[in-house]
Amino acid sequence: MYEGGRYIDPELAADALSIRECPLTPRELDTLRAAAGGAPVSRIARQLSLSEGTVRNLSSAVTKLAVADRHAAVRRARDMGRL
Repeated sequence: MYEGGRYIDPELAADALSIRECPLTPRELDTLRAAAGGAPVSRIARQLSLSEGTVRNLSSAVTKLAVADRHAAVRRARDMGRL
């Protein structure tokens, strides 16, 4: 039927093309996942070997996601399907 060629489902191809690349690094995603779980900043910092200030601000993720704070970054990443 396809004579040895490849068949790609058009719906699957369209879905794949519409997915935006995630602007966050794996480390930023790990931190947002931990923050999304509601753990205290001090525990997240210890678990991920980060300073409490880094966890509290998550400035690079906040900037990349164009949101106001880490709580909004968690919501945005969740909305994007990344958490």
